[in-house]
Formats: sequence, structure tokens, C-alpha cells
Amino acid sequence: MTIVRVDAIPVAYTEPNDCNSTRSLLLCRIETRDGVVGWGEAITQFSEASRSAAVLLEGLSDVLIGRDPLEHAAILTELNKRSWWYTYGGGIGAFVLSALDIALWDLRGKILGVSVSDLLGGALRRELPVIASTHAFNASLDFEVERHGAYVNDEGYKGIKIGMGKRGDARLGYEIERDVDFVAKLRNVIGPDGLLIMDRGQSLAWSVADAIRRTRAFDEYQLTWMEEPLEPYDVEGFRRLRGQVECLIGTGEREFTVRGYQRLMSEGISDVVGFDPARAGGISGGLEVIKLVEASNSWFNAHAWSSAITTAASVALSASTNRCLLFEMKPLANPMQNELVIDPFVQVDGVIQVPTGPGLGIEVIESVVDHYRLK
Repeated sequence: MTIVRVDAIPVAYTEPNDCNSTRSLLLCRIETRDGVVGWGEAITQFSEASRSAAVLLEGLSDVLIGRDPLEHAAILTELNKRSWWYTYGGGIGAFVLSALDIALWDLRGKILGVSVSDLLGGALRRELPVIASTHAFNASLDFEVERHGAYVNDEGYKGIKIGMGKRGDARLGYEIERDVDFVAKLRNVIGPDGLLIMDRGQSLAWSVADAIRRTRAFDEYQLTWMEEPLEPYDVEGFRRLRGQVECLIGTGEREFTVRGYQRLMSEGISDVVGFDPARAGGISGGLEVIKLVEASNSWFNAHAWSSAITTAASVALSASTNRCLLFEMKPLANPMQNELVIDPFVQVDGVIQVPTGPGLGIEVIESVVDHYRLK
């Protein structure tokens, strides 16, 4: 069983959960001589990042071709030796290694006829609670309250997470009284038991005082956690914030390496650690981060706002630990979730099932990949 082909495939698609913006991903396809195919992904998001990562991935293909895919650890070691100049600290190189790692896990599971969850030691639970993770983009916040409330009351999601400062006309995150009124109405419509998470969004620049004032006000409405309220380097600001609020504080989505997560968690500023396998080391990186999370008694959250490939990897990781509160899913149908694979991931009654099929447990439709290939 040897690897004979490695393909880097940048794709672009319209994302209705992000105000119909164009988003880009890099898909990785690894094939063996016997025709077994493993799929990976990098959440590169922008076309220039996808194209750049594709060039790097293609350049590394000689490290894999001719190798036994079950020599996963040895291959990763060689990849790290080869790419040290452009992977330290993350960036484009981290995207590439993440996509290759996920594809190798998928390939290994398919060759052995077992799921990635089983390769990780077995799922600790067979289903995960699901929240609707989306952005507000309508100028009418009453419309957004009704829309998000319906995800919980009509579609069965366990709660909602809303990104502020996003595309569109909602303008959340800029006027505190308006923001607090929005959160109050959300709590009223989803009821006392619905999970409620607010995410600052990277386009907003809050001072520490802004973050404290908003989070304390949101806290009055049983906020589950506040995500990325400050820039990740503002350690002292996070400490001041955590000392004045009751909700959990989430951060970590901009870390690219296990070493970065080690630094972050050594500061003790994060209750909920956001991790994306399609950017921060793949499934192998996720396992290392979970060890850190478990040791610190914090929470692991898969920041998996991407395709069904990343969803499958994230579900497997999330099910491997008891330190996972919930799983995020985009509520509006989109090509990379609902068209890419034969059996798309769907939540039913607020839960998602952990795949049990070989590898990632998904079957990618290659004609769909070709359709969305970045030209």
C-alpha cells in the first residue's frame, strides 16, 4: 500500500451564513496505488491563501509519494523537517500540514476499515449537542432575533452563537445599548435553557473597558461564553475581564500551532479553547491541544466553520474528550456542507451523530469538487 498521488485543490463558493460572501478552501486528496483516497482540508478562506497553500502542498508531494500511508508519524516528521523554514508559528505552511494530516488520518482509517474515532481510542459519546453558529447581517435586529430564535424553537438547535462586526447591515458590536437590547431579546426568544454565545469578530477593536462593559451587560442574560472579546496578545486585558464577569471566556481561534496553544493556556486567560483542525495541525494537532485542555480543566471547542471534511475531523476530536460542551454548525445550507458529501451532516433534535464509517466517515463527491474548483 503506497501513496501514488497527492492533489491540492483550491475551491471557492458562496457562503449564505456569511452574507453570501465568497469563501475559499484548500482541499487535499491523497490516493494509494490500490485506489484508496483520503481527504483533508485547510480553511484558507481567501483565494490568495488557497492558491499559495496549494503551491506549497504540491511542492511537498514528493515527501509522500511512494510512502506507506500507515507510516503517518514518520511522514509528519519528514514534512516538518522539510517545511521548517515556512511553518514556524503558523501561516500558510500550517494550512498545508493541517490538510495533509487530516487526509492521512482519513486514509489510514479507510485502509484499516475503522473510523477515525476508533483510531483515536473510541468515541466517549455517540452524539454531540449542536448550536446554530452564524452571523447577523440584516439591518433589522428584530428580524435577526426572529431568525435566530427559529433555529432553536423550530429547528431544534440547543442554542445560538452570533458573530458581531460581520458583513452586511446588522452593525452589531458598535453601539453597546443596541447590542445589549439585541442580546436581551435573544434570551427572551430562545428561553432560559438555550445556550447563548456572542463573538466579537476580528473587524471590531474594543478597548478592555469596552469588553468588560459589554460582557458584564450580556452576562445579565445568561451568556454561555464571550468569544474573542480582546486581541489574543492582550493578556492583562483578558485577566482584568475575567475578574469581572461570570460567563466563560473563549479564545484561541488565531493560534496555528500546538506551541501557540501551550503559550496561550499557560497564561490562564481562556476557559474555552477554540481549535480548528484545518488550520492548527490537523487531527494530530487537535489531540495535543485536547491534552492541554484536559490538564487545565478548561473546555475544547472545535472552531469548525468550514466544509464537511473539517466537520468530520472536528466531530471525531470533540467526541474523544469529555471537555467539549457543544458543537457548532452553520444553519443555512451551503455547498461545502450540503453538496460536497453523499450524506451531509445534519442535526436532529439538537444533536449530531459521530460518524462510524471508515476514516472520516464521509464520501466526497468529486464532481462537486471539480465544480467549485478555483479557476
